[in-house]
Amino acid sequence: MTTVLDVQNVESFYGAVMALRGVSIQVPEGQIVTILGANGAGKTTLMKTVSGVIYPEKGHITFAGDRIDGKDPEKIASSGLAHVPEGREVFPFLTVEENLRLGAYSRKGAADIEDDLDMVYSYFPILRERRKQASGTMSGGQQQMLAIGRGLMARPKLMLLDEPSLGLSPLLTQEIFGIISRLNHEQKVTMLLVEQNANIALHTAHYGYVLELGRIVMAGDSEKLLNSADIQEFYLGQQGESQRGQKRWKKRKTWR
Repeated sequence: MTTVLDVQNVESFYGAVMALRGVSIQVPEGQIVTILGANGAGKTTLMKTVSGVIYPEKGHITFAGDRIDGKDPEKIASSGLAHVPEGREVFPFLTVEENLRLGAYSRKGAADIEDDLDMVYSYFPILRERRKQASGTMSGGQQQMLAIGRGLMARPKLMLLDEPSLGLSPLLTQEIFGIISRLNHEQKVTMLLVEQNANIALHTAHYGYVLELGRIVMAGDSEKLLNSADIQEFYLGQQGESQRGQKRWKKRKTWR
């Protein structure tokens, strides 16, 4: 299986603070890989490092066969990587359709853009209904759909999704993740997914990594992680979240 993204021993900093500590992950073509972890674990830092917003101090990142660590974000984006950031970040004063067309700005020529618009609208019918509406006036769930649709307009080789459920109701979260699964299955979109909702992330992804304090502490097939006692206790809540359990987590040096 072809590896689309290969991150090897990457270290990234915020000022003097090391946020990633020798992180290594791989994303195979055609699969969804998820990164799990608590707030402050380094998940968003990892996404920003991959997309070029943060330059790694050590290690290397290979995307679609080319080294991209140290490249500017626009060059990385034009090579086929679409980053849907945490908090959606749509252009609020532009219409839905203007936002979507901006997603295709790096594509050469206008061929098939209309077809891709129709494809996006087929997955997100509400966007077709609201295509002339200013995006800043839409609900959070609709803006999340727009952000994903805008990423799809780039025809990416890899899509980075950072906390797509953030601020959404459980019903909308289920809807968004259902569409993510369909896009992967039907359009063969490869995805790297950061998500705090471990249950839905692991039921959606093929493979997962657990990031804790800037380090990868566990990795495996999603089914393996779902059946892990540690994942069940500390991420799925199946054994409660008592203070004693949280103290055991902080003291834990290795994973079962």
